[in-house]
Amino acid sequence: MARPEDFLKNGFAVFPSFYSEAEIDAAQAAIEKCKTDQPIHISIDMLDEPGGRRTSLGYLSPQEIRERHYKINDLFLDLEPVRHLALSNRVVPPLKKMLGDTPVLCNSLYMDKGTTQPPHVDSLYMTPQTPGHLIATWVAMEDAHEDAGQLEYFPGSHLIEQMKFSDGGYHFIADEMDEWKRYITAKVEEAGLVKKTFAAKKGDVFVWHANLLHAGGAINDWARTRKSLVFHFYSKHDCRRMRWDVASMNGAYWLNREHLAIPPRVTDSIAFSEEAYLKRYPDVAQAVKAGVFKTGRAHFEAHGRQEGRLATQD
Repeated sequence: MARPEDFLKNGFAVFPSFYSEAEIDAAQAAIEKCKTDQPIHISIDMLDEPGGRRTSLGYLSPQEIRERHYKINDLFLDLEPVRHLALSNRVVPPLKKMLGDTPVLCNSLYMDKGTTQPPHVDSLYMTPQTPGHLIATWVAMEDAHEDAGQLEYFPGSHLIEQMKFSDGGYHFIADEMDEWKRYITAKVEEAGLVKKTFAAKKGDVFVWHANLLHAGGAINDWARTRKSLVFHFYSKHDCRRMRWDVASMNGAYWLNREHLAIPPRVTDSIAFSEEAYLKRYPDVAQAVKAGVFKTGRAHFEAHGRQEGRLATQD
């Protein structure tokens, strides 16, 4: 087990073979079922589109789910086996020591493939109220092949003084990100830091500091998967300060919140099929026949969208 002092020095820790094959397979099975069921309320970000357009898992075709490049947000809210990988009774104690506070799981990201994301630090986008009060874990759901876009990181980069943006804060400002890239590149070169690659095996856990510079390596073979789960944790201190609702688990907490909203422009663009909706949901068809709802569309807008029911033709 990695020591807290090593984490503070290097900005990361590796726990080899931390989760058993059974634990990983249980979470992966739950994820695959979710991908088959396609609940409308689960949001995804399209990594193969500029800006990572946010949409719903339920709006992709089965072929797109198999072939597109995306990440699925916040499965921890619905799937207990996923939540287990974030807050098992074995991972909570070292997370407490490395964070210096009780961790509160605030989000999860699932990817079938590597992100290919350029070098960045998480505190840019999930800026904690208290500096340093953010930590992340990366769980390998399978062995990571060298051609599948492995996790890359710069040991010691978390010690680089973070650049302040024009508003005096550390949260990113889009128009100033080119300046940030020049700043962090210069600081890495000045410190003589060297990029490393994490050749993960199924069940390995990689933990990193909020300010560790890391990236998703280039994918040389797009036929290969690199299934992984990423979890981010704020501190109990900050969550209390923000008065967020939390649920307890194994001596830690998870943020008890709604799923990320699907942008209205996305939901409004989906063509609703009355015929398909009534055929797919006999209970709705019966309610329409009984006059409880005037149409299937009326039921969808009142209840179906929130319940995750599919609205389009197969």
